[in-house]
Amino acid sequence: MAAPPGRHARIEAGREAIHPKQNQDSPRTVPMTLTHPEPANGAPLSDDRRAIALFLDFDGTLVEIAPSPADVRLDRRVPAALEALRGSLSGALALVSGRPVSFIDGVLDPYRFDVAALHGAEIRLGGRIHSHTEASAPMRDALRDLVRFANSHVGIIVENKDISIALHWRLAPQLKDEALALMCALAERLGPTVRLQEGKAVAELVPASASKGAAIAQLMQEPPYAGRLPVFIGDDITDEHGFEAVNALGGLSIRIGDGETRARLRIASPTALRAILLDAADRGSLTASHFHQG
Repeated sequence: MAAPPGRHARIEAGREAIHPKQNQDSPRTVPMTLTHPEPANGAPLSDDRRAIALFLDFDGTLVEIAPSPADVRLDRRVPAALEALRGSLSGALALVSGRPVSFIDGVLDPYRFDVAALHGAEIRLGGRIHSHTEASAPMRDALRDLVRFANSHVGIIVENKDISIALHWRLAPQLKDEALALMCALAERLGPTVRLQEGKAVAELVPASASKGAAIAQLMQEPPYAGRLPVFIGDDITDEHGFEAVNALGGLSIRIGDGETRARLRIASPTALRAILLDAADRGSLTASHFHQG
């Protein structure tokens, strides 16, 4: 849909427009039932003698937040460093992100990692995709409403991820209240199968059963993650479910930057986190203690 003259509305397709490359293979899709974490009955915060399972958010964690979803820039050293860390962790490394699997593959090419994408609605474990159903007709109707809103407001970006839709107002912060009101109305119209997920200058309509916490809890039941100390690093409201799940499992939750959080540890910035990860990759070892030192 074209914007009126003088407008600069942007629509970005999460599966098509914002990643440089696609995986040429078509992973097998199988059903997965997400479970919610059970309390850990006061399990200790961390135990440096245990091997860790590392879960990493992407935006605001591995990369700095950008003006639009398409503008992020990943340090070119990071993909190879993550591959080295995956090897040292016997495979127990996954990306946990609001982005689609296809985007993560594009920015980390040529490597393919385990991914809990779209806030946990789409999971790839060991090369196999576990995903919820495709977008419903009501969700497609909501997308059209959001496109109309973006076409009439400068700086609003709609990010279509098929089974979820994000509305960004980072380039138009004065429109926050209006954008949020629209997303709340759409969430109410869509009903209990969809929930509204808020983040930094963004709100997203996602499947109600999906959350980063549930995805991490599910992965922790599967090899190579089972039996390890979970470590989850994120930066936003969207990561709080993940922090809560990791805390319940007795693991280490880490927030990048300031702000209220359930996380039990902080790292100042994505730059500081990258320094920790790059150093650990060079050394060939990563433990919970690296993050306490960071």
